[in-house]
Amino acid sequence: MLKQFSALITRRLSSFHNDSIFQVQPSVLQALAETRPVVALESTIITHGMPYPHNLSTAREVEAIVMAQDATPATVGVIKGRVHIGLSAEELDFLARCDNSVKISRRDLPYVVSQGLSGGTTVSATMIAAQRAGISVFVTGGIGGVHRDGENSLDISADLTELGRTPIAVVSAGIKSILDIGRTLEFLETQGVCVATYGPSKDFPAFFSPLSGFTSPYQVSDPDKAAQLIESALTLSVNNGVLIAVPIPQEHAAAGQQIEQAIQTAIAEASGQRITGRDVTPFILQRVNELTQGKSLQANIALIHNNAKIGSQIACALSKRMKKRKSSSVAHHPSKQSESDIVVIGGINVDFIAKGKTKSLLFGQTNPGSVSQSYGGVGRNIADCLSRLGHQPMFISVTGADSHSDAVFNYCKHMNTSGVMRLEGQSTATYCAVITENGELSLGLGDMDIHQQITEQYVSQFEKQLLSSTLVCLDGNIPTSTIKYVCSVAKEHNINVWYEPTDSEKASKPFLSDAWKSLSYASPNLAELCTMNKTLGLQTPDVLPNSLEQVLSLAVDLSRPLLEHLHCLVVTLGENGVLVCGEHHAGSVNLKLRKQKKTGKLCAVHYPALSVAAHETMNVSGAGDSFAGALIAGIIQGRDTDACVRMGLLAARLSLTSPHPIAPVLTTHSVDPDCIQNHSWPKPAFMWVA
Repeated sequence: MLKQFSALITRRLSSFHNDSIFQVQPSVLQALAETRPVVALESTIITHGMPYPHNLSTAREVEAIVMAQDATPATVGVIKGRVHIGLSAEELDFLARCDNSVKISRRDLPYVVSQGLSGGTTVSATMIAAQRAGISVFVTGGIGGVHRDGENSLDISADLTELGRTPIAVVSAGIKSILDIGRTLEFLETQGVCVATYGPSKDFPAFFSPLSGFTSPYQVSDPDKAAQLIESALTLSVNNGVLIAVPIPQEHAAAGQQIEQAIQTAIAEASGQRITGRDVTPFILQRVNELTQGKSLQANIALIHNNAKIGSQIACALSKRMKKRKSSSVAHHPSKQSESDIVVIGGINVDFIAKGKTKSLLFGQTNPGSVSQSYGGVGRNIADCLSRLGHQPMFISVTGADSHSDAVFNYCKHMNTSGVMRLEGQSTATYCAVITENGELSLGLGDMDIHQQITEQYVSQFEKQLLSSTLVCLDGNIPTSTIKYVCSVAKEHNINVWYEPTDSEKASKPFLSDAWKSLSYASPNLAELCTMNKTLGLQTPDVLPNSLEQVLSLAVDLSRPLLEHLHCLVVTLGENGVLVCGEHHAGSVNLKLRKQKKTGKLCAVHYPALSVAAHETMNVSGAGDSFAGALIAGIIQGRDTDACVRMGLLAARLSLTSPHPIAPVLTTHSVDPDCIQNHSWPKPAFMWVA
């Protein structure tokens, strides 16, 4: 069993690495998945800060200090064009010995990656990588700042602007006195960066000295107070960094004072020799090392060790607070932690629906209409629909930790949201649809970036639930690597997978590899079905037909090659209904859960849509998801094909006439064909048997 688990972990990590420029070390991934403390570390101190072998030994010592505080170190560096978040012993050694390494700031990242180069990441580049991985605490020696005479030269470190736009807590020893500390603090204020000194006073440290002559706006006395500050910044989603300035330890203060005197001497010498521009800093550092007879290097190492210890303690305190917040967010679902026969993985959105009051909308001016707010997202909608139809699917997703997510969780109390993670510093997805008076979509806008955080690593935490499920439903908004991972698990354990493509572009995701062969069901529209075929290199028309006869004929032709592996395709055709394609059984398409490969003939059956008057249409964003959710419910219940499809059509009609994507009035009774009296059902028509 242990070997199988290790193999699964290895396969998932390999898939993640191959799909991204960013490579996260396994130990870091595991810690992040378990909400354990992780500390990011920069690597320019390895490549440009110290000579070999001092650089390597210092890097190892710093990582050891982090681990001694029960945190996981994640040293960031770029190796052959890939950004590594966490370095192995071999990779650390490679960077320490690398003769042609690049000093990599935000500006340099695109070029270094494109050219496959290697180098050490500065504060700004490390912040980018750490934030991408979900790490909240970053430890360094000191940050850059505004250089002396910066008001004329405009020589201002990218570290400062990065702190102004990336929500990471940076723990440093302040700023070196070779810089203009006063102007640096002013610039940080302009960037909206919260600065606090760690310890009993507000005195802002100057790297080698605990006193710079300036004060921080704020002060935090211990790790928990620092963690509380960071948590508040992340919760507010202000998207700025936090700078925690740690004074040099008292036992090194005397040496630090001597170094500061040497710095002032070196600055005077540079001015006297008229050394300017980029030559100033290297000259000063070299002279300080000479004047202090190497004591500056020793103090530098001591500073970094101290910062690593305190930064790790802060990361541990923050982790405890985050775990407490996470546990409290699911405390109202204690009975919903049990295994479910359905798992839905996908997005949550806050939807804003703007409906015009005229037949056509005029762009560039204000149109009369109404605006309503609801809660959507393909994955959320399907899970909502299933929850209202007597099932309790486990829903796996991600939201921000903001007011929108509070509203979503409150609205979704009837659902099992124990698999939904709130991410600090992220925004809950939002979607705005502008529709005409008759319900046609005129324009849609979406802020869906957070869906990329529904990663393979996060979903793998729920592998037990995946293995015990009867069916897994995948929303096309989730990352390709996550889809690939779920399909690999499904293939190995014979689990049925339903793929719900959300648009023509995302329809291709499973078909970029052999992952699609592990799908059991998919419900594309005609354009999405074309994309699936095109992705596999199959011929598709440039222009879609208009007549129903031609549409159905094309849908059959495009479905045929996919059914070599898929169990069933449900092609949605809008006002023209749906075309169900799959194995012929008992006079219809076999929709029952697949237990083995198809052995019989294939067929297609067309079901006309249920009519809805234009003036009754209130919302077009959830009809397809309502159809899919109700159809899945019918399949799980073992109903025949006609009953399953009719359940879906009834749910879709309820959605169209509701202000919500999933109608609150949706119940098992409201979509049960046997309970709908005096209803004339459109007759299904066979299109193809082969």
